This record gives sequence, structure tokens and C-alpha cells, in this order.
Amino acid sequence: MSQKPIMAKATAVWLVDETTLTFRQVAEFCGLHELEVQGIADGDVAAGVKGFDPVANNQLTADEIAKAEKDPSHNLKLKYYAAAEGEEKRRGPRYTPLSKRQDRPASILWLVKFHPELTDAQISKLVGTTKPTIQSIRERTHWNINNIDPIDPVALGLCRQTELDAAVQIAAQKKAREGVVMDDDARRRLVSTEQSLGMDTEARIPSAISGLETFTLSRGGESVTERERDVSDADSFFNLPDEATDEDASDNGRDDASHDPHDDTEAEKRRG
Repeated sequence: MSQKPIMAKATAVWLVDETTLTFRQVAEFCGLHELEVQGIADGDVAAGVKGFDPVANNQLTADEIAKAEKDPSHNLKLKYYAAAEGEEKRRGPRYTPLSKRQDRPASILWLVKFHPELTDAQISKLVGTTKPTIQSIRERTHWNINNIDPIDPVALGLCRQTELDAAVQIAAQKKAREGVVMDDDARRRLVSTEQSLGMDTEARIPSAISGLETFTLSRGGESVTERERDVSDADSFFNLPDEATDEDASDNGRDDASHDPHDDTEAEKRRG
């Protein structure tokens, strides 16, 4: 049985108006924040809400209230009903409000994409949909599949994170029983959020340079890695090629061959 009374805010209004309980006691009993209860007492919160008598509706006893008024550290306890045991368990498919039903295809696509191990029954229980709808999204035959973007159902408010983690854990146990070998990414998808956040981060090579860790240079049939190259003579990288020296020598030869000795004789006569 839930420890929160029905019509919690209206019950808090009645307790604030009709008893001398502390704000903490009322907040603990009704599942509210202490500042919210103080706002009720100041008239800033739940204005116009009619108080709901928990004694007349068999949620509290007058003796329990009197005991709590005498002892500020005492927490109120709901009246126990043996016949109501287990009534809070939900039966049948999950009810989805009208305002969120249009978001169900997006959440189904998210579950199918990031948790393909979940069965149709699990997805149907999480977001409150039908198996034909799930099957059409799996096979991409849904009439609006091109306009559907995957969105986390927890972010949409269609299910709680604890419910999603529980379904993922069941799928993980089933995979383990079947002996299916999974990679690291699949294993991370099959753990709860708390366990995934607690895992150590693995060092990975960026995809842009993946494959370069085995890069080698081949010369004459031999494989020479970058670390094995001899770079002790750094000046050799800046030396001019031998072809340039040969070209200079040939140019000097051509100049000597074209030189005329008669020009030298004329120059000596002028100096004499």
C-alpha cells in the first residue's frame, strides 16, 4: 500500500487548518516539500482548495494526530487496510494521456534503435502501445516513419527510468542464459543507467585516424616503420640533389667552349 494519502494536497490543507502539526510532519505524511506546506499556511499555495478530512475518510485516526501533536518528532502513519494490500499494482496496459499519445511512435523508434533486444511485450508495457504498431516501426512500414525522430521515452514522460532499467536488466539476463557473445557497446546498452555511469571510460582511437596505428613505409620489398627510420643525419634532408651539381658543371663547360681567344689578344694590345 502506498504511504501517500489520496488527495495529498487537500489533506495537507486540512491538517494545516485543523491541527497544530509542524510543517515537517505534514510534509512527510503528504509527500510534499516543507516549503510547499508553509506556502499552504501562508495562502500562497493551493488557494481555493477545500480541505480533505483524513479522519472522516479512514486514512488517519484522531489518536494518531493527537500523538503527533504532542511529539513533534513523531511521523504520522496511514491507517492500514488488509483488503487494500496489492491494490496499487497496475493491471492491464498502461494508460497514456491524450496529450502524449502522439509521442509514442518516437519513443518506440528510440527503444527499437537503442535497445533492439527488448521484446514487443516489454516495449508495449513501457510506453502503452500495441504490438502491430511496434512491428510496423521495426520493419519501417509505419505510415509516418519518415517524419519520426527517436526520442527517449523517459524524457517524454511515458515511463520512468527505473522501469526502463528493469526491462533492460531482464533482457541482459535472457541474453546471458542464451550464451550470446556481445561486444562492449551491446553490453553497455544492457546495463542500467547507474551501472553504466559507474563504468571506467575506455580509451579509444578517434575514427578520423583509425588504422594509422599500423601505418608502415615500404622500400625495396622491406617494411620500414617510422620508428625504425634513421634520422641521425638531419642535414641530409636539406642537401641539394646531385642532378643540380651536374647541371652547373655542364653550364660552365659550355661557357668555356664559347670563349674566343682573339678577344684576349685585343685586350692585351690595349693595355700595352
